[in-house]
Amino acid sequence: MPTRSRTLACLATGLTALAAVLLPANASGAAPAAPDARGRCASSVPYVSGEGGYDTYRIPAVVRTRAGTLLAFAEGRVGGAGDSGSIDVVLKRSRDGGCTWGPTAVVASGGGDTRGNPAPVVDPRTGRIVLLTSYNSGQVTEAQIMRGEATAAQGRRVFVQYSRDDGRRFSPPREVTAAVKPPGWRWYATGPGHALALTTGPHRGRLVVPANHSVAPPAGSSDTGQEPRYYGAHALLSDDGGRHWRLGFVDAAYEGESNANESSAAQLPDGRVYFSARDQNGPSVGNRLDTYSRDGGRGVERPYRVQPTLNEVPAVQGSVLQVPGRQRPLLFSGPSVPSARRSMALWSSTDRGAHFTRALTLSQLPAAYSDLVPIGAATLGILYETGDQGTYERLEFRRIALRALR
Repeated sequence: MPTRSRTLACLATGLTALAAVLLPANASGAAPAAPDARGRCASSVPYVSGEGGYDTYRIPAVVRTRAGTLLAFAEGRVGGAGDSGSIDVVLKRSRDGGCTWGPTAVVASGGGDTRGNPAPVVDPRTGRIVLLTSYNSGQVTEAQIMRGEATAAQGRRVFVQYSRDDGRRFSPPREVTAAVKPPGWRWYATGPGHALALTTGPHRGRLVVPANHSVAPPAGSSDTGQEPRYYGAHALLSDDGGRHWRLGFVDAAYEGESNANESSAAQLPDGRVYFSARDQNGPSVGNRLDTYSRDGGRGVERPYRVQPTLNEVPAVQGSVLQVPGRQRPLLFSGPSVPSARRSMALWSSTDRGAHFTRALTLSQLPAAYSDLVPIGAATLGILYETGDQGTYERLEFRRIALRALR
């Protein structure tokens, strides 16, 4: 196609996408996201379940490197869509803002075991990509681990990896479990979704990885180990670019009303860290919990409590992202049907997480886990699980103009 024809075709596609994003998504599927000022693509599909030797791709995480490359991490599940068994952490790179993606690379091979819950972050001091992941033996399930039936070697363990070449290669996984998992904790999960690098305040440069864990029931209780009230959130901290790790705050109430699980984090313009978590079957009205930290994740201002303006969100992982700039919003992504994993949407908060309002519905299709990433001054991206008939058919990447969220 001649250059002029390609340019006109791209412009027409961009105008169509812009018109679609300003209108509600129709019931038959997705409304394309608005293109950026250059009229580039609205969406792409980096992972399709059943391709590349994997039955299912799940658990998205995405970051933008110092060079502007997008790194899309996922779990490549070999034997099925389930959370246990043979699972690898895989990666695709995009050099054009998420329009096209390179080949799939295995970053952490399970080799028959389970490696997952990718939580990547870019070290602001060096530009090095730091990746935290979780591991367990492929011979045990989450339920068995929570009941205390797995040995220490079989159970959940924590690993860190690094890339110094813009995500082309990663170091082998290095275990840091002893530094961040106290004796007695059973289940353990990093993220999932991107981790956080603090950019302002006295702890500037600190890496903060939101995470969750479970503990055994108290003595004398029936030790099913699966009671949701024994879930809690915590954070991992590093002040030297990911070389050494320690625990930050630990949510250890285990009172059963609010069961913090699958956390995400963002640094607000005032320097505080906002933590958002899934409420795992707590009887509190609402499926999202939140809290704040004034000391870079070492402690929290208050216990996790229900965020009532996100009651549309079902019990599922969600992502938070503070758009850079003091007058820019805090964003949250997740499905928008309380009773189903469906209709991926974005919510916006202009009061630092006190209240959220729905800003954009991306699709009426099935949808579940997601991760948000800034692409440029006027554009952000979201990598999320979706499908036409089922929730885990593909991981889709959507580019969204910030003006579409106003």
